[in-house]
Amino acid sequence: MQDSQKAGHLWDREDISKTARLQTMLDEKTLSLIVSLPGNDLTLARAALEEGADALKVHYNVGHRASGNYFGPLDEYTDIFRAIRSEFGGPFGVVPSGSIEGTRREDVERLAGLGFDFYSIYAHHLPSFMLHDPGLEATFAINDAYDVSLVESAAHFGFTALEASIVPGKEYGTPLSFADVLHYRQLVLKAGVPVLVPSQRKLVSEDVPVLHHSGIKAIMLGAIVTGKTEDQLRRAVSSFRNAIDRLGQKGPSGSEQSVSESLAAGHSGPKSSFTGHMDPSDPTELSSDRVEFSDRSGSGRDGT
Repeated sequence: MQDSQKAGHLWDREDISKTARLQTMLDEKTLSLIVSLPGNDLTLARAALEEGADALKVHYNVGHRASGNYFGPLDEYTDIFRAIRSEFGGPFGVVPSGSIEGTRREDVERLAGLGFDFYSIYAHHLPSFMLHDPGLEATFAINDAYDVSLVESAAHFGFTALEASIVPGKEYGTPLSFADVLHYRQLVLKAGVPVLVPSQRKLVSEDVPVLHHSGIKAIMLGAIVTGKTEDQLRRAVSSFRNAIDRLGQKGPSGSEQSVSESLAAGHSGPKSSFTGHMDPSDPTELSSDRVEFSDRSGSGRDGT
């Protein structure tokens, strides 16, 4: 088990306001680790933090496909949410609904008072009243059916980040492919805000260097990777924490770890450094031509 303080949490500084925690983390960390808890449970939250999570996300009023859980109304969880907040000073987010009809203004207006820093919700579940400042940082998710060009407008509305929940529901739990990486890279080039990748695929720690190289700013581990038990969650979070902490470290040859060194032996490719965040505006990194999502199957709430 790793010490929860080892990651050098940025939010312990007193000059960071409550609702700037997510933005500050994404700005200052090379790659962040967010854990979307499979249940609203203090024990699971503690386990994630002790193993090195940088941020936490919880749910209410939503059916969660990956975990198989249904999360009830906000009032069922106010005590546990306050308890998690009392033990954690970092970015703390919430999914407030699984539908636009279920997103209640009176609930959203309570979230900042419960200690939340940001909300996370699909764009098509986000009612217009949430575009007015509710005292929270705003993130939104898209699925596989979205037109990629639409995300370019996100920064105009003051969103902090985009959650790339673009894997079709029927493909949840399958391995990460290069096609996925191309989609994530395209969103990094288009979005104008940091891109977060949830673990709809069965991500493994060996995927970390490639995901980092795509330009994303956070990996969000959910039930597909963490499982539902404390022990499963601890193992998963620890593995990804270690992989993120190794980014940019010197390898045996003295050179920084590259993508090819992180993949299976015998695979070759262009050498690449991970010394910093790739410039998403550099057209030489990857073509910015639009990538279409060919699978238009419907999906419910994301894998995290």
